Amino acid sequence: MKLSINLFTTLNGVSQAPGGPEEDTRSGFTDGGWIFTVWDNGCGQAVDRWFSQGDALLLGRATYDIFAGYWPQVTDPDHDVATFLNTAQKYVVTSSPVDGPWADTTSALGGAFLEKIAELKASGGDKELQVHGSIQLARTLHEAGLVNLYRFLVLPVTVGPGAGLFDGTGPSYKMNVQHGVVTENGVFDVEMVPEQLNITQQPTVSDGKETVENI
Repeated sequence: MKLSINLFTTLNGVSQAPGGPEEDTRSGFTDGGWIFTVWDNGCGQAVDRWFSQGDALLLGRATYDIFAGYWPQVTDPDHDVATFLNTAQKYVVTSSPVDGPWADTTSALGGAFLEKIAELKASGGDKELQVHGSIQLARTLHEAGLVNLYRFLVLPVTVGPGAGLFDGTGPSYKMNVQHGVVTENGVFDVEMVPEQLNITQQPTVSDGKETVENI
């Protein structure tokens, strides 16, 4: 099973509270809702494409509770994202019981959750396990080297200090772009597969000319 991270992010790497002022105010974050300053049809098409490739969800507890408090209300059968979210198998990293409208489609992953996620990846064939939001969880998975695919909508917005995927340490990667377009409002819709970073060339000057040589 492939593990993908799917995030909205600003130019300065913040993914906290894209959807609204009260979504996530941790550490005094006051710029929530920034995604709607430049949202356009291309963004919606990108998100539809993300979810169309998913088979199951992996969420942190805070994101799970936010989603479970909103999406069950969207019962429009033509809303593909809502249909997926309301029916797909969900794995939530939590040590607390899970109840509410999604309880019957949710499995809790408690202690040693990285090992459990690795087991899920090994057992799922070509299916895709998707992380949406859940910044702390996404960062932990990135740092553990468990991510197979990174999808971002990079918005032409900067905000005050907030949480992002690449705040900590992690593996050194070259990202191979599988899909990359710019929407009408300048949002970069990008999908990337990581591979180990191998630096094999360096600049040099020979006979007064700058060239690149193999290391």
